[in-house]
Amino acid sequence: MSNEDITLTAGDAEVTVAPANGGRIGSLRIGGVELLRQGAKFGCFPMVPWCGRIRGGRFLDGATVRQMPLNSPPHAIHGTARDGAWRIARAGKDEAVITYDLVEPWPHPARVTHAVTLAEDSLTLTMSVETYGSSFPAQVGWHPWFNRSLDGGDDVRVDFAPAWQEERGDDHLPTGRRTEPKPGPWDDCFGMPDGVDVTLTWPGRIELKVASREEWVVVYDEQEAAVCVEPQTGPPNGLNTLPRLVTPIEPLEATTTWSWRRL
Repeated sequence: MSNEDITLTAGDAEVTVAPANGGRIGSLRIGGVELLRQGAKFGCFPMVPWCGRIRGGRFLDGATVRQMPLNSPPHAIHGTARDGAWRIARAGKDEAVITYDLVEPWPHPARVTHAVTLAEDSLTLTMSVETYGSSFPAQVGWHPWFNRSLDGGDDVRVDFAPAWQEERGDDHLPTGRRTEPKPGPWDDCFGMPDGVDVTLTWPGRIELKVASREEWVVVYDEQEAAVCVEPQTGPPNGLNTLPRLVTPIEPLEATTTWSWRRL
C-alpha cells in the first residue's frame, strides 16, 4: 500500500490519517466541523519513543548514556516518529493501522504500531512499541492540537481534576516535586492515578472527553489558536525519571479514547 492519506468515516464523523506526515491524525470533523488545528505540524501527532522533553537530550539506557538530537534546544522533544513516514498495514472504512520502524538516531531497532478506530461518537487510538532485540526505556503518547474555538464560537473550556501537578522548573521540566494543581495557563504535567479524564467543552457546540488508562497528561494552552491535552505513559524527562521498559516479551502499549456529544 502507498502511504497516502487515509479517510475514515462513521456516521457524521470523519478522520484523516496522514502516514507520510509522522503518522499523525490530520483532521477530525464532526458534522463537518473541524476540531483539530490545521497545518503540517498540527493535527494530532504520536509521541514516540519519548514524550515531551528529555533534559539535554540525554538519557540512561542501562549503563549507556544516549544522546538524542536537540530539536528543541537545550532539550530533545516529542520523539522521532513524528518526523518519519509511516507505512499502512491495513485501512478500512472506519479503522486504519499504520507502522513505523524506529531508526537512527534511536539506538534500538523496534516497531511502532498505531491503530486508529473511528465510531460515530468516539475515536480510539492505540499505540505499541515492540523491540526486535534488547530491552530499552521508552514512552508513548499523543499530542493533539484542539482548536480553541469552532468557527468563531466561544473558547473551549478544559475541565479535569488531577491528583497533583508536577512542579515545573525554569527549564520547563518537572523538578520531581508534586504540588496542588494550579490554574492555567499551562504547559504542565499532571498526575491522574485513576486514568486520564479531561473534558473539553466548546459551549453550545460539542463536548469531548479525552480518556486513557495512563495516569499522566500534559496540558498546554499557551497558544492563541489551540489547546493541547496529551495523554502519555510517563512525565516529561520520564526516560530518566520513570523509565518504562520495552522488552522482547512485553511491548509498551497505551490507548486513548476521545468520545463526544453534541450540546
